[in-house]
Amino acid sequence: MPSKPKLGQNFLRDSQAIERIVNALGDLVGETVIEIGPGRGAITRALAARAERAIAIELDRELAAYLRDQFPAERVRVVQADVLEFDFAAAAAESGKRLPVVGNLPYYITSPILLKLAENHAALDRAILMVQRELADRIVAGPGSREYGVLSVTVQMYGPVQPLFTLPPGAFSPPPDVYSTVFRWRFAPRFAELGVEKAGFLRFIREAFAHKRKTLANNLRAAGYAPAVVQEAMAAASVPAQARAEALGLEELARLWIELGKGRLITA
Repeated sequence: MPSKPKLGQNFLRDSQAIERIVNALGDLVGETVIEIGPGRGAITRALAARAERAIAIELDRELAAYLRDQFPAERVRVVQADVLEFDFAAAAAESGKRLPVVGNLPYYITSPILLKLAENHAALDRAILMVQRELADRIVAGPGSREYGVLSVTVQMYGPVQPLFTLPPGAFSPPPDVYSTVFRWRFAPRFAELGVEKAGFLRFIREAFAHKRKTLANNLRAAGYAPAVVQEAMAAASVPAQARAEALGLEELARLWIELGKGRLITA
């Protein structure tokens, strides 16, 4: 079955990589696993052999029909749908516990899928995901690195991430123009632990990283915070006056957000 480039279809064909991906999920006995973008079923086959059940979410109608012919319905439930519309909470409720997720994410829609998974963290336990290497570098980056930014902080606020391995274009059919990295994401949100309100803090993160060449103080002033407010909050949070956002870890960013909110109003 030929691939459809407009759907970002690059099918994994490296058997050792498939084994490593499924092994990274851990013990699957008695588990229901959600697979995003199963394609021709290379990973699905390994999941069906180890898990109690797999839910394969496939956008392509022809591939969904193909997968239904390949696997017994009691082991693999094929859902022909856009993953952004899938009800993860209902799937977890049916299973009776939080679910593991695996997927080779289409490059053109990776960020929306990550945000969808983050929004459904209560239904999910862990994820093993494959994305374009450059995007993975941004996801797992730590403070002080060039790749660290809004995506890094947003994803990591929903739980720790760990890069596992990188695959060359030749591991896929057809070969993409980029390398792909597999990473692990454990869903354990840190908002309550760090004492921040989710929507407000993530909005602050977008403001703090708005212009990477500017200092954090300049970005916050551009977002509408009064200069005196920024200066006082940064001092109270022990953040250097000339610091850039990419130099601050999650704890420091949370501490600064809290200080900014202590009776300090954004100017009109």
